[in-house]
Amino acid sequence: MIKIIEIDEKKIWDEFLDKKEIQFFPLFQSWNWGEVQKQTGDELLRVGAYKNNKLAAVCQIIDIHAKRGHYLHLRHGPVLVPFDSAVFDALLVYVKKVACQKKASFVRLSPLVEKSQADKAMLSAGGMIGAPIHNMDAQVCWVLDITKPEEQLLKEMRKSHRYLIRKAQGMNITIRKTKGASSINIFLEIYKDLSGRKHFVPHKGIKEELDVFGKEDQALLFLAEYKQKVIGGTLILFVGNNAIYHHGASVEGYRDVPVSYLLQWEAILEAKRRDKKLYNFWGIAPSDSSRHPWQGLTLFKTGFGGEKKEFLHAQDIPLSFWYGKNYLVEYIRKLQRGY
Repeated sequence: MIKIIEIDEKKIWDEFLDKKEIQFFPLFQSWNWGEVQKQTGDELLRVGAYKNNKLAAVCQIIDIHAKRGHYLHLRHGPVLVPFDSAVFDALLVYVKKVACQKKASFVRLSPLVEKSQADKAMLSAGGMIGAPIHNMDAQVCWVLDITKPEEQLLKEMRKSHRYLIRKAQGMNITIRKTKGASSINIFLEIYKDLSGRKHFVPHKGIKEELDVFGKEDQALLFLAEYKQKVIGGTLILFVGNNAIYHHGASVEGYRDVPVSYLLQWEAILEAKRRDKKLYNFWGIAPSDSSRHPWQGLTLFKTGFGGEKKEFLHAQDIPLSFWYGKNYLVEYIRKLQRGY
């Protein structure tokens, strides 16, 4: 027997996501990510699926009101340990019911299941179709096993990366680790400038992200200072067995100062000190897209060594005629942005 009930206890939620079977931490299904969403104005619902009185799955549902449409978003969810088709189907029935009550035009889900292991039966369940959006939420990502010794990690990097790290170490660059509010404001100025130069929409909620995760020592902001000026920074999350490179930015005009390489190396070393097993560099360009705007970023990330992981693409469950408008808008945006 399967029961779907709301969960309002953080301990229950966190203990479920702390299972050793979860190799790739579902960041957007974490309790703390839900708190970030609350602070940025989103409504959410947390439910658990109990099978024979044992918690078998959790699902954090975000209620999204966008110009292109109203939908329920299950980012990185639902999370089932282990996967159980009966539990999965029961959750879909429940979520669709909630969506209809809220008059949402569709449901979007992206369970963190490796593409190679995705069950065809799961893909055909509940009337799901592939979402028209690009590969977001680190669907295609680059991960590094950091259980190896430091010397081996350096040896397995691209030669140029190893050289640039050593060059940066000899340039009197100071790497400061912080969770302070004043420091995040410095980073946000750099990040805003970068988004203008690179023509991307900046993420909202970065300050709230550092605040919420930082209170539990799950986040650090790394700032690089050179000649008494902050010229780069990166926000790293430490969740489950993973360290996640979630945001980064650098100042224009310092091409000869390889600060980004040193920031990543210091973050990797911090993750090792915390006994994390995987360093997730987050999203990279898919291998079949030569004009993808992340090509340069992909070259940077892959040079540190590691391997590509590809997860199931986001799936949509259309619930009304208005889904067609959202599909068309997102599909056009995807083409315009080169994804």
